[in-house]
Amino acid sequence: MKLGWYSNLNRDERKTWWACLGGFTLDSMDSTIYSLVMPILLSLAILTKSEAGILGSASLIGSALGGWSAGMLADRLGRIRVMQLTVLWVACFTALTALCGDFWQFLIVRFLQGLGYGGEVVVGGVLISEVIRASYRGRVGASIQSGYAIGYAISLAVLPVLLNFFPQQIAWKLFFLAGIVPAILVWFIRRLVPESPVFLRKKVEENKSSVSDIFKGKNLRITITATLLASGIFGGAYVMITWLPTYLRMELGLPVLSMSGYLAINILGSLIGPFLYGRLSDRFGRWKTIILFLMGQIAVVSVYMFADISLNITLVLGFFMGSLQGGLASGLTPAFSELYSTYIRGSGAGFCASFGRGFGSLMPAIVGIVSSHIHLGYAMGALAITSYLIGIVAALCLPNATGIDLENV
Repeated sequence: MKLGWYSNLNRDERKTWWACLGGFTLDSMDSTIYSLVMPILLSLAILTKSEAGILGSASLIGSALGGWSAGMLADRLGRIRVMQLTVLWVACFTALTALCGDFWQFLIVRFLQGLGYGGEVVVGGVLISEVIRASYRGRVGASIQSGYAIGYAISLAVLPVLLNFFPQQIAWKLFFLAGIVPAILVWFIRRLVPESPVFLRKKVEENKSSVSDIFKGKNLRITITATLLASGIFGGAYVMITWLPTYLRMELGLPVLSMSGYLAINILGSLIGPFLYGRLSDRFGRWKTIILFLMGQIAVVSVYMFADISLNITLVLGFFMGSLQGGLASGLTPAFSELYSTYIRGSGAGFCASFGRGFGSLMPAIVGIVSSHIHLGYAMGALAITSYLIGIVAALCLPNATGIDLENV
C-alpha cells in the first residue's frame, strides 16, 4: 500500500524520520505537562499567575540556550550523538520536577529541562534536513513537528486518568514522574539510526568553523532576520500554548474533562498543520507559505480572543489555531538549515531557532503580568498578534533557498 511520500523514502530516511518524530513526540509530552498542570498549581496556591508565567519563560529561555549549544556540539560531535544526549536530559529533568515544592525549585528545574528540549528540536531539524532528499525536504522535515501534537495528546490523555485515581495534590507529581519514559528512545537512536552522510562527508571542514562565523559577511543579515522571524512565530505560539489551558479553565470556567476536549481539537489541528505546511512550502517556497500561515493566525486569534463568540465557535477556531501554529513551528529549523553551510549549519539554525524561541519566551511572562490588570484573553490576543506581525516583516526580508542541494553548500 502506498503511503504518499513515506513510501518513496529509502531505509535510512525512514529510520531517521522515526527517530526525529519520536524525539519530538516524547519531548513534547514532557514539555506540555507543565501547561496542563499549571491550573492545578495555581488552585493549590503553589504558584501565582505571575510566577507561572515566569516559569513558562524560564523553560523557553533554557530552550534557546540549549538549542544553540546543541547545534554547535552537533557540528563537531555529530547529529546522532547529541540527539541521544538531549532526549535523555529532558526525560531526567522532567521527572525531577515532581520533587519541586516552591517557585525557585521549579525555576531551576524548568530552565534545565528547557536546555534539553531546545537542543533536541534543533538537532532533529538539522538531521532530517540533511538526510532527506531535496524534493521531499519540506514535507518530511515539517511532518516531524506533528510529533508535538502526538506528545501533547498523550499528556492530555494521561492527566484525567491520574486525577480519576489520585487527589490533585499527588496526581501532578506522578504526572511529572512519567516524564522519564522518553529515555527509552535513546536505545533506538543509538542502535538503529545512522549519522547524517552530509555531515560525515563535510566533517573535514570542522576545523575552520567558529561560533562567530554565523555573524560574519552575508551570514550576519540572515542570522538577525531569521532570529526575528523565529521570535515572532514562537512569541505568538508560546502565548497560546502556555496560557490556553488556564484561559479555558479559569476564564471560560471549563472543568478538566471539558477543557481536555477543547485542547484535543487544538491538538488535532497541530497534527494536520505540519503536513499541510510541508506540501505548500515545497511547492510555493518556505517564506511565502510562512507568511500565509501567519496572516491566517492573526485572523483566527483576533476572533478567538476579541469577539463575543459561543463555545462551539471557540471549538472550531481551536482547530484552525492548532493547524496554523503547528505548521509555522514545523518549517523553521529545516528552512534555516538551507541558509547555512554544512560546517555551521547546526550552529546557525540552532541560534536562529533557539534565540528566536528565547526572545519569544518573554511573551508568556508579559501576559502573566499584563493579565493582572486587564482580561487574560485581551492580553493574550494583543501580544500574540504583535508577535505574528514581527514574523511577517522578517519573512519578507529572507532569501529563498527552498530545495537547495545541501551537499554543495
